[in-house]
Amino acid sequence: MARGDPVRRTRRGGYEIRLDARERDVLRRLPDQLRELLEREDPSSDPAMARLYPPAYLDDPIRNLEFEGMAGDDLTKERLAAIERMNATVDAEQLSEDDLLAWLSVTNDLRLVLGTRLEITEETSDADFPPQDPRAGAFALYGYLTWLVDAIVRALSA
Repeated sequence: MARGDPVRRTRRGGYEIRLDARERDVLRRLPDQLRELLEREDPSSDPAMARLYPPAYLDDPIRNLEFEGMAGDDLTKERLAAIERMNATVDAEQLSEDDLLAWLSVTNDLRLVLGTRLEITEETSDADFPPQDPRAGAFALYGYLTWLVDAIVRALSA
């Protein structure tokens, strides 16, 4: 894994991305898996999808259905566009702010899906996923995505 901050704002207003080949390999494969999930599942049948599309009106199922009908397709289109943008720039060493925002969207969505699948809570720790646990690799990936999301947010805030 890359050492130091993997994302840094440049003097010209863009962003430098410092990731090693393994990291880029992972980031090349994961968005396509997210795309498959977005195209195949819906929030009513998959808890990970429900995490990506939380209800807008918790206490009003009718208003929530109306909202989903109006905004659901647009939200999915935005997510798919972000995946395309990340796929197009995954090997770039310099990104625009719009590119980096797409990376943030995709990596955070991946993190939310993986966290849901692993049933991550605020109390979850490394001890919950010892090396012999078959989910340990997925938990390590969750940690990596969390670290990358944090680095992107810090770079955008700088």
